[in-house]
Amino acid sequence: MTRLEMEWQPLCSVHDLVAQSGVVAWLDGAQIALFYLPDADGQTLFAIDNHDPKSGANVIGRGLVGQVGGDLVVAAPLYKQHFRLRDGSCLEDPEQRLRVWPVRIHDEQVHVSLSPFFAAVEAAAE
Repeated sequence: MTRLEMEWQPLCSVHDLVAQSGVVAWLDGAQIALFYLPDADGQTLFAIDNHDPKSGANVIGRGLVGQVGGDLVVAAPLYKQHFRLRDGSCLEDPEQRLRVWPVRIHDEQVHVSLSPFFAAVEAAAE
């Protein structure tokens, strides 16, 4: 499915975002952390699972954003493991992974696809 064929769900206003930080929203039974990085090269908005697989807490949206080895990451607040914003992979532990949703800004609204990338990866592996 291409980016144009995806089913997009309006989630919030672009004015609800906080630059260089995370905010959390509810989408179809899941908490999603939205990270808005307007100074980043390329993609500036990321939607990633708010649920930390190591602690079991919904805290990823409170994590600090930075760069490790050229990758944009968020550091989980409790155990400080780093997750890549583009694909949800954990730098310290490949067994940990967060779902990542396609996201865009359209007409001053944040739109998220109802199909996270991680679910598609799991389905392909089965």
